Amino acid sequence: MKASLRLQDTAIRYFLEVAQIGSISEASVRLNVAPSAISRQISSLEDILGAVLFERQPRGMKLSAAGEMLAAYARKNALESARVVAEIDALNGIEKGHINIACSEGFAMDFIPRTLSNFRQQHPGIHFNLKVCAPAEVATLISRGDADIGITLSLSPTKDIKVEYRQPSPIMAVFHPTHPLAHKKTVSLSQLQPYPIALPEENTTVRQLFDICCSRLNLLFEPILESNHMASLSRFTAFGGGIHLSGEISMRHQIATEELIAVPIRDRGMDVRNIEIQTLSGRTLPNIIKVFLAYLIVKMKHEETIGF
Repeated sequence: MKASLRLQDTAIRYFLEVAQIGSISEASVRLNVAPSAISRQISSLEDILGAVLFERQPRGMKLSAAGEMLAAYARKNALESARVVAEIDALNGIEKGHINIACSEGFAMDFIPRTLSNFRQQHPGIHFNLKVCAPAEVATLISRGDADIGITLSLSPTKDIKVEYRQPSPIMAVFHPTHPLAHKKTVSLSQLQPYPIALPEENTTVRQLFDICCSRLNLLFEPILESNHMASLSRFTAFGGGIHLSGEISMRHQIATEELIAVPIRDRGMDVRNIEIQTLSGRTLPNIIKVFLAYLIVKMKHEETIGF
């Protein structure tokens, strides 16, 4: 019998749980199944496939090359099953569904909540789950099948990720309206140096590009505030505490109300990142996700054309 015909749903489910968590004991708690039962199912899969799926390590389980291939197959298969169920519902005239979105923090501050609210006015039966994470983690959630659509800032291509839409997102200097530099057409990093500055942590594209450019220009900044919370940096600037750096889309409402002023930074390298709307490569999306994806891209394009 072909191995593909003998893969059991239960075994695959246990396998994916261990693959995600990296531990049989933790997977047993999540699944409410004895660790020995999980081990037997994984061993059965390995016998069927004739390959080792995990590297057993002192601190957990790491997928082997064969395990990575099976995990990718299993995740896509699970997503395809969910799509078929959604399409059957659509045949019965039921417009309902659940869309999982992953995005980096800047998009969660204004753009995504506003887009979801507007979309649900036309499609009230659609429910959303929004997970906010570091930019690099967005692609990971999509590849694992934990997110249908990702919106993030990217510096380079990612394996297994299809970029549905891309647009430039240069880093801006953000000022209180009374700041001496607030009404310049552009500023340089050297012009910012005399003033108090607040910066995000190192796992953000803003901080990574800022540090690279400062190193190249031999500039040294001592931030008066560092935070993993972009909204706090924004509020700090709004209260007159200092400058911070951001993409303009993150500051949409505050810029429109003139609470804050965003000015382009003209130094080379501060404009090399892109906004990406991402999905899983090779996946056939359910119709309702296609509809929302198209709506999302239109909103993003529209805001690009009006200068945001």
